[in-house]
Amino acid sequence: MVRAFVFAWRVVVVTAIAAAPMSPAAGIARADPVLVYPGMEVRQDTHVCTLGYVDPVMRVAFTAGHCRGSGTVTDRAGNVIGTLATYRDNTPNGATVNTDQVIADYEAIVLADGVDSNDILPGGLRLEAGPDSVVAQGDSVCHFGIVTGQTCGTVERVNNGWFTMSNGVLSQQGDSGGPVYVIRGADTARIVGLFNSVWGDYPAAVSWSAISQQVREDVGVPGPHP
Repeated sequence: MVRAFVFAWRVVVVTAIAAAPMSPAAGIARADPVLVYPGMEVRQDTHVCTLGYVDPVMRVAFTAGHCRGSGTVTDRAGNVIGTLATYRDNTPNGATVNTDQVIADYEAIVLADGVDSNDILPGGLRLEAGPDSVVAQGDSVCHFGIVTGQTCGTVERVNNGWFTMSNGVLSQQGDSGGPVYVIRGADTARIVGLFNSVWGDYPAAVSWSAISQQVREDVGVPGPHP
């Protein structure tokens, strides 16, 4: 599902790549190209966050919308990995949020020419997306952040386009945008959300299904017919 609508969107934002500032190392041969993958650290202006999902075929990556900066996205070492294309962010201010409130929080990044990419989490799991990227209360899920690494627990409650987690899922500043996923077998995981914040005692993620629909709307790609 992701690749179907991201392809049309990528055509719309291809001019953003042409206008993006080049890496300071552009034109200089490097033995090892920069690698972009889910679970890596990304920096945008003063924001440090976790990359949540990478589509290496369409060369598009996602993190939290509140992680956005002025345009250029770099890795920890300062290498340019891509450019902000579009985002949504209505993350509430304060320490509480109503469970019926809609939370939209995603950023789409077009990867720069010359960087390598894959969909492998640091622990070795291949992170995939699909039409069944949804969760229900009580489902087992894991979250990966650059600070806490992989922590796992259960879905505490499914709300309006987002869900909360408990029983072991942890987060610290810098983990925002990291993937929340269901492990499928020994080497595969299915993304179900991007980490948003902690509300009360519960870490929360924006649902991947909601993000997919928002991207369709933002780039003018129609959803599937009934």
